[in-house]
Amino acid sequence: MTRPRSAIRSEDGSATAELVILTPLLILFLLLVVAFGRLAGARGDVDGAAAQAARAASIARDPTSATAAATQAAQAALGSEHVTCAHLTVAVDTTSFTAGGNVAVTVTCAVTLSDLTGLHLPASETIAERFVEPLDRYRATTP
Repeated sequence: MTRPRSAIRSEDGSATAELVILTPLLILFLLLVVAFGRLAGARGDVDGAAAQAARAASIARDPTSATAAATQAAQAALGSEHVTCAHLTVAVDTTSFTAGGNVAVTVTCAVTLSDLTGLHLPASETIAERFVEPLDRYRATTP
């Protein structure tokens, strides 16, 4: 015995209903991927900026010019990678700035995430990277 055609449930339009339900979830997932990608890229860029800043500071002859060179190098490195920091801090540790010593540079950058619409992420995420560079033991430094 067969059922009448009106008793069989039609599946017309079910693909459209599924698409309407899943589209916002897919968009949210893509925005999360973009946010995590932005953070990963910024972390790599800040790490590179810290390395370049430490190298620039290690070439300087005195702690004052080392601090200035590190700050300038970090700003240039982040600028060339198009990383925009809400707050950029470059801390240079010159306590052992003597021949054969080292110089440490910490670059802190607040990466803005609030422009990703639809996500309630914090307005910015702070990334800090530290790099230590040795000083040449056979060169003269001024204290």
